[in-house]
Amino acid sequence: MSRKLTVNMMTMLAAVLWFVPGKSFAQGNDSTIIIPLGGNAWVGPNARAAIKNAGLVSWTSARDTAYVYVRVETGGKLNVGLNLQVPLGESKIAIKFLGETLTKTVSGSPDFKRVDFGEINIHKPGYLKIQLVGLAKTGDVFAAVSDLVLTGPALGRGAAYVHNNRGNYFYWGRRGPSVHLNYEVPNKPIEWFYNEVTVPVGRDIAGSYFMADGFSGGYFGMQVNSATERRLLFSVWSPYETNDPKSIPDNMKVQLLKKGDAVHAGEFGGEGSGGQSYTLYPWVAGKTYCFLVHAQGDIAAETTIYTAYFKPKEKGQWQLIACFKRPQSGSYLKGLHSFVENFDPENGDKTRMALFANQWTIDIEGKWSPVYFATFTGDATAKINYRKDYAGKPDSKGFYLLNGGFFNDFTPLNTRFNTDTHNLRTPPEIDFNKLP
Repeated sequence: MSRKLTVNMMTMLAAVLWFVPGKSFAQGNDSTIIIPLGGNAWVGPNARAAIKNAGLVSWTSARDTAYVYVRVETGGKLNVGLNLQVPLGESKIAIKFLGETLTKTVSGSPDFKRVDFGEINIHKPGYLKIQLVGLAKTGDVFAAVSDLVLTGPALGRGAAYVHNNRGNYFYWGRRGPSVHLNYEVPNKPIEWFYNEVTVPVGRDIAGSYFMADGFSGGYFGMQVNSATERRLLFSVWSPYETNDPKSIPDNMKVQLLKKGDAVHAGEFGGEGSGGQSYTLYPWVAGKTYCFLVHAQGDIAAETTIYTAYFKPKEKGQWQLIACFKRPQSGSYLKGLHSFVENFDPENGDKTRMALFANQWTIDIEGKWSPVYFATFTGDATAKINYRKDYAGKPDSKGFYLLNGGFFNDFTPLNTRFNTDTHNLRTPPEIDFNKLP
């Protein structure tokens, strides 16, 4: 998805607005930011309370804790407050972080108001995990909370959090930043792309897509769709730009030529449109899986046939996922890449990770080439500094990608990774004549 940034407009508005959620402004020698909970907070599992665009709502149980995340870029004093409303009665509320607890008793009011809880000293830059805890109440609800309000020198070098001035960006901000590897490959027509993916134990978070074989016309990888369901997903975009697959003219539709057993095939929309295939597959964290994509370009017909294959590394035969014909194409594999993303906003506070390793390409002359270099990039959420919990690093045989969970050691975008070029690799053994 394309999400354009209006940084200059944000800066101008911040200079003149006093109390608008999501804006920052100067106050003497201090800075203040107002962090909307709608894009920056989560509640614990099985909570009655919920995070909506308006903030924390339905906070009726003392067992429910809300967690708000913000990254500060320097140390110093920080005054903490909330923009809240207690509908009826009186509520005793605590704010906890960095081993400190700030407590206030707030009386009922028909309107939202800012309540200052106190000051904490921040010793170093990084993410703060700020907990909102309900201690006691005489009404039915502890409070409705729209914003966390921070003031102080600890904000002097800025802060990273999701703003509320870009339409539906709370959705994207809570999903967290997607991270990519853009591979450096020979400048020749590439017919095959091979990649291996290993997700470490505990990093297979629900809502994750570990995309192994991406190219300019599509993508192929494995997903965690729920606690009980996992998929292998292969999609090819139509050249017709639309989010509604039903609007694609017949001569620009992606055509399914064949598919594997138990593979579901159809169309997709929402983020471009095209042909999609998937199969339910119980892949396991800690094990390595192999992905293989083939492209057959027909320049005269201006079409390309893309075929995807999959297998566990330790045993088993290659499985056909699907074969699609894409119109208005005619080229081979270009723009080879991998990525890790989260498509479930409720799990944007958890860290996912994958190792992409032992990449190989085969050109149309049959020459195998290993991939030793990749450039690390991020999506719009990373580029505009709303979230900075993204990272990557080279491994002796490949590259790691991490995102989500509000860790501190981020990797600068556009970093070029170099694996161990002295580590001689052996191409995988593939009998292309026996591929299904």
